[in-house]
Amino acid sequence: MAYTKEILNLAVEIGEAMLQNGAEIYRVEDTFKHILKAYEVENCNVYVLSNGIFASANEGQEDSCSIIRHVPQSSVHLARIAALNQLSREICMHSCSLMEAWNRLDECRALPDYSAKKQILACGLGCAGFAWLCGGQVIDAAITFFIGCLLRQMILFAGVHGISNLMVNITGSFLTTAVSLFMAGAGLPVLQDKIVIGGIMALIPGITFTTSIRDLLNADYLSGFIHMVDALLGAVEIAVGVGATFAVYEAMTGGVFGL
Repeated sequence: MAYTKEILNLAVEIGEAMLQNGAEIYRVEDTFKHILKAYEVENCNVYVLSNGIFASANEGQEDSCSIIRHVPQSSVHLARIAALNQLSREICMHSCSLMEAWNRLDECRALPDYSAKKQILACGLGCAGFAWLCGGQVIDAAITFFIGCLLRQMILFAGVHGISNLMVNITGSFLTTAVSLFMAGAGLPVLQDKIVIGGIMALIPGITFTTSIRDLLNADYLSGFIHMVDALLGAVEIAVGVGATFAVYEAMTGGVFGL
C-alpha cells in the first residue's frame, strides 16, 4: 500500500506542478494516467479541475488509496511545463527510478522565473508593439512602452504582496487611461485611443480566455466555464477602470477631449 500511495502521490505532485504553471487540463490527466501505467498501477482514476485534482488507484484492492489536492492558480511558466513533460516521458520509458523522479520534480519546480527587469522590459516592448500595430505613431509607442513597464512593476508588486487581480486591473486600466488623457491634454500629437489599447494589453487575460476555449472544446466544461468567467471578470474590471477615468475626466473638463 505504501508503494502504491507513493506512486500516486508522485503522479499527483507532477500534475499539481503542471497545473500551477499553466498546463492544460487534458495534458495533466493524460500525464497522470501514463505515469501510473508505467508503474503498473491499475484501476486508476483522475479528475482534474482548474484548481483541484481528485485521484485514486487500485480501487477495490487491499492497497487502494486516493488523494485530493487543492491547486491555487498561479502564473504561466512554460519552461517548467516543458521540464515536467520531459520527466513524465522518461518515467514512461523506465529511464527514471522513483527516487530519481522525486529529485527531478524538485529540480523542475526550482526552475527560476525570468528576472523582474526582463519581465518589465518585455511587457513595455509588447505594449508598445500593440500600440504601433493598431495604428499608433512613434510617440504613441514610446508612451505606451513607459506605461507597459509601469504596469508590469505594479503586477509584480501585487504578486509579492498578495493584492487581488481586481485591484490590479482597475488601478492599471485607470492609470493607463489617465496617462493617455494627460498626454493628449498637454498638447502632444498623440492618438489617445492607441495608447489605451496598447497599455491595457498588459492586463488582458488572453491566456485565461484561450485556455477556457480549449477546455470547452475538450469537453472539460466545468474548468472551461471557470476560466471563461475569470477572463470575463478581468475584462469587465479593465472596462470599469477605463470607463471610470473617462467619467472623471469629463466631469472635470466638460468633455473627454475638451480642456
